Amino acid sequence: MSTTKTSRASSLAKSTGEIFTRKWPRMFFIIALLQAIVCLTFESYTFAQFQTGLRPRAEQNWGDYSDDAESQLKTIPVFLGLFILGFLYDVGLVWDALRMKNTIQIIGLCIAQLAFLVYSALQIDQIQEAIRILKGFDAFSDHDVWEEVKGVLIAIPGLIALVTIMMCFMAWKLYQEFAWDILKHIGADYRMKKRFLHYQIYIALLKFDFFFFVGFTIQFLVVVGGKSSMELRLTAAAVPITIIILICAAIFTRRESKIGMIIVMVLYLGGLSYFIYKLARIYDASQVQYYMPVRKSLTAFAVLTIILIILTIINAMVCMFNFGAGLKNHLNSARQEIDKDQASYSMNDVKQTQLPSRMTID
Repeated sequence: MSTTKTSRASSLAKSTGEIFTRKWPRMFFIIALLQAIVCLTFESYTFAQFQTGLRPRAEQNWGDYSDDAESQLKTIPVFLGLFILGFLYDVGLVWDALRMKNTIQIIGLCIAQLAFLVYSALQIDQIQEAIRILKGFDAFSDHDVWEEVKGVLIAIPGLIALVTIMMCFMAWKLYQEFAWDILKHIGADYRMKKRFLHYQIYIALLKFDFFFFVGFTIQFLVVVGGKSSMELRLTAAAVPITIIILICAAIFTRRESKIGMIIVMVLYLGGLSYFIYKLARIYDASQVQYYMPVRKSLTAFAVLTIILIILTIINAMVCMFNFGAGLKNHLNSARQEIDKDQASYSMNDVKQTQLPSRMTID
């Protein structure tokens, strides 16, 4: 057991070290990290200006509009919290993708940048609207909060757009750089490479599913959740359940458990129904006032999550059809400590023991 742990630790250290010793992986990671630092600094500045501009709690008297005002007060903290979660998770996925040389996940991260771009653009309008409504409640002192934060809020999507272009270019370079590593890892069998590709896509989708589900849930719990105690408890309980489902989905795929995959896909359908229901509820005339402070961002998260769940179900079915074709043995053997710079294995090496292709002299 200790030997296995030592082997895995050594493999982790080696793969992590390669991120910083190779040009394009290093640049990709640094760009993602700098984006996170700068954007979170801008978001923190926005939050600080917002809090500084508010009147002291004792001076706030909103009367019958206290619930509406309280909801609007939560808008900026929710955006800040989601950006903190999003960028930290993004940096973690970048590190994971580069360590595993997973070009599919790298491409997925470039697509996720577009989601960040849309969300940061939505943020401008929703924060401006929140400030306008709160000014109507006389919630601010003489401090003009919108003029203070408008510049940095506009700069965030501009920065994300620039980083997205850079990351897409570097993703192409990484694809070329990792091509040989992937060939050595998988071999030249086209069908096995295709099965491994489907597996990579599925695992990457599970990672993005987690973020968008948690992002939607945070917004709901903070801004809307207090309106119904039952709905609040059910939504909060859905977070750990979702984590368990996603972990089990990855394990069942790796172990090629058809029964497990069928159960997981049924649960996916339940999740799909849940988000379709939530999306309809956001625009329900009797409920719309509760969702108004974050309606646009909730809609974006719900739509993206629905699309991701559908793609996840499709890829889960494809992966299940690939069961029993040799990929399981290959994935299990990938855990072993192998010097990929010195050895290259084809899928035939995994499925059966063969004699050396060249004669040796005793």
